[in-house]
Amino acid sequence: MVRAPPPSRAIKRTKILALAKGFRGRSKNCYSIAIRRVHKALQYQYISRRLKKREMRALWITRINIATREHNVNYSNFIDKMAQYNIQLNRKILADLAIHEPRSFKALSELAKSRLKDGLLAAI
Repeated sequence: MVRAPPPSRAIKRTKILALAKGFRGRSKNCYSIAIRRVHKALQYQYISRRLKKREMRALWITRINIATREHNVNYSNFIDKMAQYNIQLNRKILADLAIHEPRSFKALSELAKSRLKDGLLAAI
């Protein structure tokens, strides 16, 4: 099978310079500098896609924690009681409920609180 010829040098350079559009200084129009900056930018992109997931999960946990404390329930107890009742709502949905459906979230908090009280009474 015959190999395809490599793309012309000008095409490769224009692709890199197109990716460097928006950079400051010579990074946007000097190929030798732009190629390094573009590679680094792509590395940052790759890392940030993973960090975004971590940061969103931390945000959801913070929102749930704040909402549960308004109803006098600890976050860890709340999550534990949700698991005991086999309520399979993930943290994203719980955070959305806390913001957009406060009554529904209050009902879940009351459910967790009642389960917590039952557990304390059984322990005594």
